[in-house]
Amino acid sequence: MSSSPLRDLMPALATKTYFNYGGQGPLPEPSLEAISEAFRTIQTLGPFSAPVWPYVNRTVSGLRAQLAGWFGVPAERLAFTENVSSGCLLPLWGLPWQAGDELLIGDAEHYGVVAGLRELARRHGLRLRSLAVADLVGSPASTATTLAERLEASLTPDTRLVVLSHLLWNTGQLMPIASVAAQLAQHPRHPWLLVDGAQSLGSLPVQSAAAAADIYACTGHKWCCGPEGLGAVALSERLLAESRPTLIGWRSLEHDGPGAGDLHHDARRFEVATSCTPLFAGLARSLDLLEAEGDGAGRLGVIRARSGQLWSGLQRIRGIRTLLRVPPPAGLVSFSLAAPAAEQGWHPAGIVERLGERGIWLRTLEAPPCVRACTHVVTTADEVKRLLDELAQLAGGFTAV
Repeated sequence: MSSSPLRDLMPALATKTYFNYGGQGPLPEPSLEAISEAFRTIQTLGPFSAPVWPYVNRTVSGLRAQLAGWFGVPAERLAFTENVSSGCLLPLWGLPWQAGDELLIGDAEHYGVVAGLRELARRHGLRLRSLAVADLVGSPASTATTLAERLEASLTPDTRLVVLSHLLWNTGQLMPIASVAAQLAQHPRHPWLLVDGAQSLGSLPVQSAAAAADIYACTGHKWCCGPEGLGAVALSERLLAESRPTLIGWRSLEHDGPGAGDLHHDARRFEVATSCTPLFAGLARSLDLLEAEGDGAGRLGVIRARSGQLWSGLQRIRGIRTLLRVPPPAGLVSFSLAAPAAEQGWHPAGIVERLGERGIWLRTLEAPPCVRACTHVVTTADEVKRLLDELAQLAGGFTAV
């Protein structure tokens, strides 16, 4: 029997043991029904008719208000996007860059965002510099102290942007975003702070971090267990004052029609054109279901209980080494293979393939080479035990504690 009402609403979990919430969360049946119902409503009202627009506007504005609560920012600072990459890069490309400006990028950032930063630097003559964070695998307190020291040593008079994820997608470490923002505010140029929140929204409370960052981009299809193709970005007041849209469409404008041309004064200027309204209904329903599981702190407590169980169990398996030296701050648990597993020819892709054959789904990461498992509020203790038992069998048994 499931301890989570939400789990019983996810068809994907009926036939598999799932640990890939950081890649994509299963869509609950009520969310799928909300999407279908929205399609039916739009077609019944008429997809481009006077009666449909109040429904569309209510659906979009309702989700905007709901997400504003999750982000801890006014709705006017929230723009809808398709995904994290567009949420990060569209506002970023509209800032007033000058040749020689430096971008300081954490060395554990997702390559999709890094690729966009490289192209931005190429076009504007910017310099890219790296901030070491991937090796911060200790306690949150030691991580915060070391990061502050490294950031201070890395900032220069030319630093214009700092890029960090809230929860690192590879190691699972938590970055103290609000503290970083406060530190940057003391810099003479007050560099902008771009935060990739792909692994945070839906897994841990984000209000303080999202309110402190200049760009805080998230997606709805990972830990929020919503549909693909819909995300959101929270933007600071100063970014809204300084950044111009990279792409412009009818949703960027205050008024749609002949003579229109004035951009929205709020974050909506970074929305472009037609989106799939039923996805908004689906994500709203997924958020409702997560809220029914408890508040953000309560959900994180459940997530950490399961990730802590997994992390502790991995310490006792021969040939496996967790990337974090302490229990995870959220739901990401990554591990690599050491002797004797590596000496016996085991590698991350082989582990994932063998587990997949047994109905257990994890994923590999390339930098660093490791296996990543994600626990969510719907993950059960029995599922974690099954994963540990299978890994122990593959690795050759348990070592002494």
